[in-house]
Amino acid sequence: MLPSVLRTFVPLLAGWIIVALTELGFSADSGSVQTAIAFAVAAAYYLLFRFVERAVEKFNGPAWLKGAAGALLGYARPPRYSSTDDVAELVRQSRR
Repeated sequence: MLPSVLRTFVPLLAGWIIVALTELGFSADSGSVQTAIAFAVAAAYYLLFRFVERAVEKFNGPAWLKGAAGALLGYARPPRYSSTDDVAELVRQSRR
């Protein structure tokens, strides 16, 4: 579960930081507009590094590049899920 949580919050934090440092959206009068811009930047950040990760995997690129893209998403490897309806088993798997 930790990889999923990290891969959710790291891009959100990165989007907020990028907007704050580059002053994107800070000329906007509305806080909700600024929030929307931060979320859009976070989505672009996630998509960019996820695309790099998948492209390296598909085209047998260098492993370090895949690891770097994953690390910039918060966790070097994508989370792996197994299909099961047993909730107790899912909880045990999430603790590994």
